Amino acid sequence: QVQLVESGGGLLQAGGSLRLSCAASGRTFSKSAMGWFRQAPGKERSFVAAITWGGSSTRYADSVKGRFTISRDNAKNTVYLQMNSLKPEDTAVYYCAAGAVISPYTGGYDYWGQGTQVTVSS
Repeated sequence: QVQLVESGGGLLQAGGSLRLSCAASGRTFSKSAMGWFRQAPGKERSFVAAITWGGSSTRYADSVKGRFTISRDNAKNTVYLQMNSLKPEDTAVYYCAAGAVISPYTGGYDYWGQGTQVTVSS
């Protein structure tokens, strides 16, 4: 089993940068694919980025390609989401998730964090 805790959210202006962290506990973290999703008010949870357990492969939503970078440090049991050139439409609660394989679908993940709020003002 994997427990996930996100941190690093906040309020900032458009064009700024933020790095989210997701600290994991549990023996299987290093063998888990990790994903970041986000959910804006009134919208469904949507895929942002994912990374394989070894970090050799990543996948991004088109809306964040070139601006966001997912990475992980298995020695620290942590996955990161570096977000640059933030836009107001990036405003959402951001969730990290752990699963067996890399996937852009929420159903592909077994464990979820509680989320961290990111608010980008114009």
